[in-house]
Amino acid sequence: MSTIENRKSNFYGHFINGQWISDHNTIPVYNKYTREEISQVGNASRKVVSDAITNAFETFQTKKLDMNQRYEILMRAAEIAKERKEELASLLVQEVGKVLKDARGEIDRGIQTLIASAEEAKRIAGTGVPLGQPGNENKMAFTIRVPVGVIGAITPFNFPFNLTLHKVAPALAAGNTVVLKPAEATPLIACKIADILAKAGLPAGFLNVVNGAGREAGQFLLEDERVAMYTFTGSPGVGRQIKSSTGIRKVTLELGNNSPNIIHKDVPDLDKAVELCVTRGYSNAGQACISVQRIYVHRDIYQSFVEKAEKVAASLKVGDPTDSATDIGPMISEKEAKRAEEWIHEAVRQGAKVVYGGKRHDAIIEPTILVDVTAEMKVVCQEVFAPVINIIPFDDIKRAFEQANDSTFGLQVGLFTSDLHLAMRAAQDLHFGGVIINDVSTYRADVMPYGGVKDSGVGKEGPHYAIQEMTDEKLVVINL
Repeated sequence: MSTIENRKSNFYGHFINGQWISDHNTIPVYNKYTREEISQVGNASRKVVSDAITNAFETFQTKKLDMNQRYEILMRAAEIAKERKEELASLLVQEVGKVLKDARGEIDRGIQTLIASAEEAKRIAGTGVPLGQPGNENKMAFTIRVPVGVIGAITPFNFPFNLTLHKVAPALAAGNTVVLKPAEATPLIACKIADILAKAGLPAGFLNVVNGAGREAGQFLLEDERVAMYTFTGSPGVGRQIKSSTGIRKVTLELGNNSPNIIHKDVPDLDKAVELCVTRGYSNAGQACISVQRIYVHRDIYQSFVEKAEKVAASLKVGDPTDSATDIGPMISEKEAKRAEEWIHEAVRQGAKVVYGGKRHDAIIEPTILVDVTAEMKVVCQEVFAPVINIIPFDDIKRAFEQANDSTFGLQVGLFTSDLHLAMRAAQDLHFGGVIINDVSTYRADVMPYGGVKDSGVGKEGPHYAIQEMTDEKLVVINL
């Protein structure tokens, strides 16, 4: 067992009760661009996971932080992260393959998530309950919100700083304890978060981190009845497994999407719409659940849109993510890049046309534009999670809405139009958790309610809304 101060900088085991625990069973962590090993983390056994949950459970039972303490800790963590921004961004570039400017942006967003969560720690409140029925004249009723207990947080590889903080910071702000299982491909930044929170004054036991493979460490976490709630971001398949394993316990699931964006003929600014659709389809190498994927363009402006999209794609720099000028770096692995390449080839065999890109270089997929696609192609109906966009013409806006809705997913959708009535109709008729007018599906402010319908998940993120999920509403009745 070692303390934070004397832990080897290139190895993280597991963080339990405020200390880093060594583990002889390890998982390598690779630089996603050079493919060199940069570190190792532990691979938790059932006992390690159980120990982490035991500590979190006992901490929740025996220790409390008041709202001001929670606020101060999270605000100090934000300041520490701000001071270490370049170090944290550099780590994201290495272990995620994120280009430098996107990595810096993610750290900035994570800092704001910490601040927003700190502010929400002071705003947790119930409501008054009117008992306006005969026989209740001498009674007063109100609700309070109380923390649920131990929260099991399972986080993804694509935004491992900000999305981890979207789970950990609201959970702590609400007064819970957390057992965090980061993605095995990108665990180092989550370990840095544990260090930052400890330095900010978070007492031992409030946050424990267990590293390891999802099919093992993650499953051990799911099987423990002492965990009161699970919060997960990842694939729909794993989301279904979590939902079926957790019984009546609370879950928040943020899953996939094959994000549609509709460009009507009255688009306020066509050039701006093209730029947003293309760049947001390729940012983070297309590895975001709200990345632009399906673009439905009115036939009157379709050809112009395609030509402009090609020019934007051609202007983007692809390659080394450490170069501040690079726009698109590697995907999370060569395996995933090969999968995306095969989907492109399959679409071409089925009649699609590549008008730009389409080639793979190791783990890098060139920014790709496909046309002449059909709804049955994988690049359209499934989540491509790669820098691939599909441009599809439509003649009637009602048909465009139908095509957008024709999906098992329903996270966010974008619509570009100058027609206020059409915008309001879209808000009603498009079956998604978020309808974004005159911006793309990829838009997200970290304080907004964020979550989908259908196979895109259940529950909401965003610090205020996550705290609602991570607390129970308790009724209090007083007989006067």
